[in-house]
Amino acid sequence: MAQGGRDNTTVIDVESLASSMKNKIMGNQLSLSPDHCIFRTPSILVKHRKEAYVPNCFSFGPFHHDQPNLKVTEKIKLKYLQGILSSNPEEVLRVLLDSIKGVEGKARNCYAGNIDQDVAVAGNFVEMLVVDGCFIIELFRKDSNVPKKEDGGVVQKEDDDPIFSMSCMLQFLHHDLILLENQIPWFALEILFKKTKGPSETDSLIKLALQFLGNLFSSRSPLDWILKLFVDQKVKHILDLLRLSFVLPSEEVKNYERKRWLYQQKLAEQQNLEGQQNLEWQSIPSVTRLQEAGVKFVRVNADSILDMKFRYGALEIPSLLIQETTETIFRNLISYEQCLSNCRPIFTSYTKIMDNLIDTSNDMEILCKKKIFDNWLSPEDATEFFNKLYNDTYVKSSTFGKFAMG
Repeated sequence: MAQGGRDNTTVIDVESLASSMKNKIMGNQLSLSPDHCIFRTPSILVKHRKEAYVPNCFSFGPFHHDQPNLKVTEKIKLKYLQGILSSNPEEVLRVLLDSIKGVEGKARNCYAGNIDQDVAVAGNFVEMLVVDGCFIIELFRKDSNVPKKEDGGVVQKEDDDPIFSMSCMLQFLHHDLILLENQIPWFALEILFKKTKGPSETDSLIKLALQFLGNLFSSRSPLDWILKLFVDQKVKHILDLLRLSFVLPSEEVKNYERKRWLYQQKLAEQQNLEGQQNLEWQSIPSVTRLQEAGVKFVRVNADSILDMKFRYGALEIPSLLIQETTETIFRNLISYEQCLSNCRPIFTSYTKIMDNLIDTSNDMEILCKKKIFDNWLSPEDATEFFNKLYNDTYVKSSTFGKFAMG
């Protein structure tokens, strides 16, 4: 009995509550769609460095579409769309809108998380994909001097084009285009690309994209060789393309696949679990400690930055460029691997190894002197960058398990 003799017990209508809960359970899609591949970055990762996950100047897709600070660059997108439509504006625009309308539902399913109400309207969503997608395609064409559709000349970089006349714009775009939250489904880009492709245009969209992304944080293999690896490969978006361009050529990733397959065969035959133990994560000492133990560090030319090897008493590491955008790239690749269903944490494993190796600025300086790192930051900033990348992420088994055992 409550104070003063009053009974504060609330009467619950169980039938009404059960009906309400049933509507919530039955009326909502509770399972994650297998099509989800574009995510909002988990807040536990955002808190470490928010600016690494949000656009500087350009929004692509619905998650940042209505941000006031990004509205000024919408005019640049429309200018690029105007260039694509120059030959027959009304007819070409109608074809582009109709083509994207046909995959509007499929494209919407790629986004995990709520979409702002204004953008969620079907017409606005289709318009956004056409404007954003055509801008990205025309950007790649201008950067690569692709032949124009109508007269065989190249797609011109106008003198007043801020993308190529302002030194900061390309840097901003290299940041904005690889953000997990700022992606366009690849199939939508492919549709727009094919609908606007000229007869003398021979390069694929994958080639144009990889050329634009260029040497973001490493020297790359010959591009034509990498392109062959993408035959029959399903690309989800630009960030996924960037990840695959390092994963597909990697010998270490291929070795992991073979090792995993052998373990599964052994398990099926009820043999020992030694193979599994080799795949479990094991930490390794820092560069300084390894050097004191007699380990040498060697820069190697490899097809992927992922191809680190320990052999003959030496740790072989492909070169890595460390600059302002490097942290953004790694953080978004890690976030993507953490969010995507059944995605192996390849880059997450790589950054954890680097975190183990680089404990102090002295470790960083050793690798720089060996020309393994081309560091454009201070040794202290570069060390802190690696030490914090792995925070609040999870790796059960390492792609580099055998390497990590030394």
